[in-house]
Amino acid sequence: MPNWCRTYVRSIEALNYRVGRMAMYLLFVIMGILLWSSITKIIRVPAIWTLEMAQFTLVAYYLLGAPYTFLLDTNVRMDLLYARLRPRTQAYWDVFTVFALIFYLCVMLYGAFGSTVYSFETWERSPTGWRPYLWPIKTIICISFVLMILQAIAHLIRDFAIIRGKEI
Repeated sequence: MPNWCRTYVRSIEALNYRVGRMAMYLLFVIMGILLWSSITKIIRVPAIWTLEMAQFTLVAYYLLGAPYTFLLDTNVRMDLLYARLRPRTQAYWDVFTVFALIFYLCVMLYGAFGSTVYSFETWERSPTGWRPYLWPIKTIICISFVLMILQAIAHLIRDFAIIRGKEI
């Protein structure tokens, strides 16, 4: 494989590894938010922001962790037949499925980008009592889709290398 392929794969995987490791700690942030929510309810001064902030943090945790999960190949897979295939045949199957994944992610990114632009243009706010701006979480959603697309392309390059009998 050309050097630019190796460089691309290693760079994207290093980026997604770091982002995924940082996203793992968002679980503790969620726990802190929910703990604060419980404490404020016990002392009868409930915070109105805790539930929605926990939801936003969960979205960031889940979506920023998705490329990391794909990188480590720990995503849930129905492998009744897949596990029995030879690595080269698995790579052929992965090429097909990764193209489908990239198409799906591009459609999702298109929608998310349009929604994010709208959110910036109108200063869109959540219709709850807290009324936070929605552009920060929508921006994180767009970033996560971009990272997932880049990771899918890196996975595709790895699969082509396996098909050609090379290693990255």
